[in-house]
Amino acid sequence: MAQLKAGDIDRYLQKPDFSKAVHLVYGPDRGLVAERVKKLAEKSGVDLNDPFSMIKLDMDSLSADPDKLMNEAYTISMFGGSRLIWLRGVANDAFFVKQLERLLNDPPQSCFCILEAGDLKKGSKVRDLVERGKSGQAIPCYSDTSRNIASLVDEVLQANNQTIGLEARQFLLSQLGADRMASRAELDKLCLYNYGKSEIQLEDIQAILGDASATSFDAVTDAVLSGNLKQFDIAITKFSTSGGSNFQLFAAMMRQFQSLDKMRGEMDASGKSASAVVASARPPVFFARKAAVESALNKWSSKAIRAAHDRLQTALLESRKNSQIDVNIAHIALLGLTVQSARRR
Repeated sequence: MAQLKAGDIDRYLQKPDFSKAVHLVYGPDRGLVAERVKKLAEKSGVDLNDPFSMIKLDMDSLSADPDKLMNEAYTISMFGGSRLIWLRGVANDAFFVKQLERLLNDPPQSCFCILEAGDLKKGSKVRDLVERGKSGQAIPCYSDTSRNIASLVDEVLQANNQTIGLEARQFLLSQLGADRMASRAELDKLCLYNYGKSEIQLEDIQAILGDASATSFDAVTDAVLSGNLKQFDIAITKFSTSGGSNFQLFAAMMRQFQSLDKMRGEMDASGKSASAVVASARPPVFFARKAAVESALNKWSSKAIRAAHDRLQTALLESRKNSQIDVNIAHIALLGLTVQSARRR
């Protein structure tokens, strides 16, 4: 199967195998998809500013001119050298699937194709063709884990010659997550705000990450985990009226359930108590939230935690597709989890 494991992707992107004619980059984290596509393009050796070498297409343009991809892929460069086709919005359109089969079975000479796609489900035709094709490489992009986020923080801070204390770092990690591009943008903004100072302080993060501070996120999160419907109503109203981002709230909730899944798995495997697992958690649980997290671990099973995370991910995607009602989608999803938590008391 020509699909990379999560731990091998960053290493692969440092030295991509361009003997493979087709690279498919896909997943629900659109920011991470865009970042990895850009890295692939930069590593191709093609001049990205040369319109004869770098061809950007999208599925809409192919629908209007179905032969365009094939014509571009098999055209010999007038001036020699390699060419790159960057195709956005890839989906399982019947006409495109046939063209993809040809690209994989009869790879064009000196032409690379990077396919940028959203969340292609396992078994989808495009994903299946690339994963099984000898000339294809699939690169999945799922929401960052706590380790990925920590590495991203280290990368950006090191590039800006800045450091961060333990408490501030823990708080910062709690604010980043579901979309790589958004996380990187927040970190760049923070480093710019902190320009001229060597160490980032907790108050710097609270100032730059907007009105929806950790207190607002935590109030909603803790109400959901504890099943406190009254507190949830108060917290979500305060969050919304203060201009909080639903996307950031989803990100915070998804990170919380990812963390719970990891800790609950440790409890099940080792027989440790919730308090012992929370005490040894890495990154450490913020001291003011330990009681809420311990309570959640004692109530939620691993299966329920993963189902809740999937529910949040589905709601996040729906809110992006229906931005005019994203507030309602977020509130309904979180209210449902709060009710579910209340029933687990």
